[in-house]
Amino acid sequence: MGADDSYETFVRLHAEVLFTTAYMLTGNATEAEELLQDTLVRLYPKWSRVMAADLPLAYVRRSIANAFVSARRRPASRDLSLSGLPDRSRGPDLAEGVADRDQLWQLLASLPARQRAALVLRYLYDLPDGDIAAALRCRTATVRSLTSRGAAALRASYARADAAAAEGATDATDTDATTTVSSPGGPSHD
Repeated sequence: MGADDSYETFVRLHAEVLFTTAYMLTGNATEAEELLQDTLVRLYPKWSRVMAADLPLAYVRRSIANAFVSARRRPASRDLSLSGLPDRSRGPDLAEGVADRDQLWQLLASLPARQRAALVLRYLYDLPDGDIAAALRCRTATVRSLTSRGAAALRASYARADAAAAEGATDATDTDATTTVSSPGGPSHD
């Protein structure tokens, strides 16, 4: 099997999981496709090195994460909109689940790129600290810091959003309760 065949077979076997990685990082299908394609194009000339790695899939996944973090360092790439996410669920989906998922996407988008990458690699792929550190080219202590701070920021943002939603519901209820209704005989003039 030649390098071209090896590359083509690898991409066919792992395209879906690699796209999922890119999508979880970018939050946008178009940007995910572009990130994945750019990464695969960049890796093709050195494909023998990729296949010589202990875990070629992890090597490519790390390359995707690195490309994402590098791209986010450029000022032009800092605008991220997650308002129109495609629904990729299988089976019935309740409205609350959609709202929670949309809120999570918005909260993830508010995080710095390295924190987001650390959280995706940890919680989506269940990678250990050492593998995440290798992917992000940092120390394991930095990975723990990134995931801890990222999770804390998500929790704090979620709590603020939840409190704001509860306050909005209370204001609407208070407005309904204070609406006056005149008596059937009309206003009294005592």
